Amino acid sequence: MEDVLAVYERPYHPKRPVVCADEANKTLHATPRGTLPVEAGQAPRQDYEYERNGTANIFMAVEPLVGKRRTFVTDRRTNQDFAELLRCLSDEAYPDAEIIVLVTDNLNTHSPACLYERFEPAEARRLAQRFEWHYTPEHGSWLNMAEIELSILSRQCTNRRISNKQTLVAEVSAWERDRNKLKVQIDWQFKPDNARIKLKRLYPVPIIKNPS
Repeated sequence: MEDVLAVYERPYHPKRPVVCADEANKTLHATPRGTLPVEAGQAPRQDYEYERNGTANIFMAVEPLVGKRRTFVTDRRTNQDFAELLRCLSDEAYPDAEIIVLVTDNLNTHSPACLYERFEPAEARRLAQRFEWHYTPEHGSWLNMAEIELSILSRQCTNRRISNKQTLVAEVSAWERDRNKLKVQIDWQFKPDNARIKLKRLYPVPIIKNPS
């Protein structure tokens, strides 16, 4: 936990961007009977009946100090899907970075090993060296700022019926474009000192103040 919090305290460095990555599942629902006619003074309404059209996965990568995020909609969230996300970050989003400081949770797909399942060994090694890895602790995924962006994405865009992946891609892309125009940053306030006070139960050795 303190390792991640220390990363968040680093000053902005354009050659060493701090990027948080996470993903969320989205169930696709169609409305067979369509929406109800719009009436003045009424919120949009749709029939209660729906059909499940499978699921999709939304990858989120956010650079909180700059207010820049990238989203990727995939069919699944396999090792190879995450490897492709890493390639896009390395070669498309941050091609000029010396190193990408990556914060992610410790899901089994989130490791350099995923690169070797997707790419030839030399390419996998090249990409692996582009990242500095930092993991949130078990049951501590709330320390990943990408979860904040996924929550906002849900509230502003995806927390409604979306019938198919093509529509989901278009809606998420529009949300990303508009939010990036605003350059919305994340002002993270939880510091290591806060953790040692609020989460003192997690520290086996109590903090002893120096005698006056």
